[in-house]
Amino acid sequence: MTPIRCTWANMANPRYVQYHDEEWGVPCHDENRLFEMLNLEGAQAGLSWETILNKRENYRLAFDGWDAEKIARYGDDKVAELLSNAGIVRNRLKVAAAITNAQAYLRLRGEGSSLDQHLWDFVGGQAIVNCFPNGERPAKTELSDRISKDLARRGFKFVGSTIIYAYMQGIGMVNDHDMACFCRTG
Repeated sequence: MTPIRCTWANMANPRYVQYHDEEWGVPCHDENRLFEMLNLEGAQAGLSWETILNKRENYRLAFDGWDAEKIARYGDDKVAELLSNAGIVRNRLKVAAAITNAQAYLRLRGEGSSLDQHLWDFVGGQAIVNCFPNGERPAKTELSDRISKDLARRGFKFVGSTIIYAYMQGIGMVNDHDMACFCRTG
């Protein structure tokens, strides 16, 4: 019997099913993945998440495995290379945001913190399990507003509240799985 999944999961796309089943709503504390997902959620702005998910491996290759130290030093030649790479979203502002985000991330680390510590402090180290009616998830919340403002103040780009709420779902800070979904916990 096929397990019941969230209504948004595109069952025709194996990447999407795997993302739903193994990542979305699952608490993540891996620094590299947290940094990757922050940038991918920003790249998704104005597009579908499925578009970005389908390009995820291309992003990993193009952005040096999301090595923030390398990305922070990207210059004009690397930007030109990225803007000509059909495997990613070729948007100058989004490419520039990844570089800026790497620099902001390194400053955060220089302060003795990490994305993991900083972000999870907002929820006391525990994922929030929401009980929204199926398919009625909010686009943003008061908490995503606060995190968005904090990250923007720290110099991160493409971190609006709606992007941050999707990020929180993607890294499992919030679990918004449909009530009937087999991934639902709590």
